[in-house]
Amino acid sequence: MTARIATIKRDTTETQIELTLNLDGTGNRDLNIPVPFLRHMLDLFAKHGGFDLNIHANGDIDIDDHHTVEDIGICLGQAFKQAIGDKAGIKRYGNRFTPMDEALAQVTLDISGRAFLVFNAEFPREYVGTFNTDLVEEFFRAFVGNAGVTLHVNLQYGTNSHHMIEGIFKAFGGALSEAVFQDPNVRGVLSTKGVL
Repeated sequence: MTARIATIKRDTTETQIELTLNLDGTGNRDLNIPVPFLRHMLDLFAKHGGFDLNIHANGDIDIDDHHTVEDIGICLGQAFKQAIGDKAGIKRYGNRFTPMDEALAQVTLDISGRAFLVFNAEFPREYVGTFNTDLVEEFFRAFVGNAGVTLHVNLQYGTNSHHMIEGIFKAFGGALSEAVFQDPNVRGVLSTKGVL
């Protein structure tokens, strides 16, 4: 089996990022990200997805976290698209419900080659610590736009913004892990068109 690993480097006037993603890892993480809440969420994503994820990032957080969060989403999407390759043998679809105390999140996705985001989540607080909750949607929009994934995020309910976002990232890891699983019963790609 070909290793499904990719490294992406992004160097702009706003951010400097090096990211390595191994879809067939064991959940090892090495995350040097200057946005602590995003670091926490990506730690959860990789652990619950069983992915090895290394990120070393610097960004203009003296302005705000937006560029750094968005660019890490871009890099993760690009790494995913490169690592998944021709998509032969994968289950393609993933769905995960994840409870986090009073909150329940659902993430459903299709590794379709078509970038589309449905984001049904509203958070009661504008900030979790210093992290602007608007950036959750921005992160996922950057990911899908570069990964070629159709992603539906449906936050069923919750009252604590931290718990709600944590449930989403855990569900994201679980759903993506399910979708990239190489199923011996799938011959070629799971599409009547013969290509994804």
